[in-house]
Amino acid sequence: MNDHHWEAARLAAHELGAGIAGTPETVSLHRASGRFLATDLLTRYPMPHCATSAMDGYAVNGPGPWQLLKALATNPGDGDEQAIAVGQATAVVTGSLIPLVATSIWRVEHTNLEGTRLSPERYLPGGAHIRPAGTEAAEGETLAVAGTLLRAGVIAAAAVSGHDELLVAAMPRVHLVFTGDEVITSGVPAPGQVRDGFSPVLPRVVAALGGGDCTTTRIGDTLEATIAALDSPAARSAQITVTTGGTGFSDRDFVRAAARELGGEEIISSIAMRPGHPSMVSRLPGNRLLVALPGNPLAALMALATLLDPMLRGASGREPEQVHTAVSAAEFAELPGRTRLVPARWIHSPDGRDTLAPAEHVAPAMLRGLAAADAILVVGPEGTSKGANVSYLGLPW
Repeated sequence: MNDHHWEAARLAAHELGAGIAGTPETVSLHRASGRFLATDLLTRYPMPHCATSAMDGYAVNGPGPWQLLKALATNPGDGDEQAIAVGQATAVVTGSLIPLVATSIWRVEHTNLEGTRLSPERYLPGGAHIRPAGTEAAEGETLAVAGTLLRAGVIAAAAVSGHDELLVAAMPRVHLVFTGDEVITSGVPAPGQVRDGFSPVLPRVVAALGGGDCTTTRIGDTLEATIAALDSPAARSAQITVTTGGTGFSDRDFVRAAARELGGEEIISSIAMRPGHPSMVSRLPGNRLLVALPGNPLAALMALATLLDPMLRGASGREPEQVHTAVSAAEFAELPGRTRLVPARWIHSPDGRDTLAPAEHVAPAMLRGLAAADAILVVGPEGTSKGANVSYLGLPW
């Protein structure tokens, strides 16, 4: 059994995800939140599509004073494009279609009105407070690229650029299998028991990473139960099954044997990483993917960032998460043959550089350090010195 290099495992998981990508679907803007664009978002018309007023006040022609033709503005959208002559003005409100030949918009508080005679009280450059057509974007301009997460700002931009629906990437169905006879889901664990740290968060993490409908089941530590869970109707209807625990090589670890029993092909048998070395990916019959995470909580979440995140990115047409660079606030000795993933937090640096310090309490079975983390340090086998550049991933959830 050969360990996958950490980066090679990420790329392999991404490629496997691309292989299960479904057909994009069209959804209304009201259902688009949290989805990912399947194609670039382009404007359908110039933004704004006509010249409008950026202020409440008066549209004027010339330097003033002006004769006020109309003291009450029409509602935005009810205006017309009738021209005003030099020396004339008309009332407008924000968003009003401005008259033809208007040279600027004056705020009410910057003018003096006596009868129908409107005078300026300060200097204003020509064109002030006029929003020309196309100021924000030209017709056909790209507002967001394929793969963009549809958050409030993107959806709002889609609406004002003329879209009622968007083409979004399909969301793979995910089935979660929680293993462990010693795991309890509530209360205080007795000696030999542990509290379940997975089921309250993994469905939310899967959704945040781009997974679709998420079903769950919990099983004990037997080969028969593991086979049944991986071959259940819920598992067979999902494109990705994720297991927690049982990925080791003892006589109490059954995930690998169950996958083989079902005709699975191990694509990634283990990863040269710490924590999370015994993580495994298998292709099951029907082009179903199995992502087997270790049972130790931190190890499992580091493996999830390594495998499930790029897999779901591949399935929705997105690139793998980019590895960034920061300054290391600590020294890491060499660890031949292993990439270390270390929860880390941003700290103040006197020279203003982006600096990451490893969190405390980051053993494979601990979650306290991750709870306080902002990012994940990626330390290569060669280690790094304090003050040197170090790679990191943003937290994917």
